Amino acid sequence: MAVMKVIEVLANSEKGWEDAAKKAVKHASKSVKHIKSAFVQSQSCVVNGDDITEYRVNLKITFEVR
Repeated sequence: MAVMKVIEVLANSEKGWEDAAKKAVKHASKSVKHIKSAFVQSQSCVVNGDDITEYRVNLKITFEVR
């Protein structure tokens, strides 16, 4: 039987939501091992004038506790 734990992580990117999600997983993997999945709970962006200047994601990262 595996024991899983879920943490919530916020990340941002100037490139896009996919890049923000990748950054979140990469950063979390520095201190959390055995990451199994990431669920994008929400997406948002910052708008300045008529341009999107920042993409944000709220992820739930699941990892195995060993």
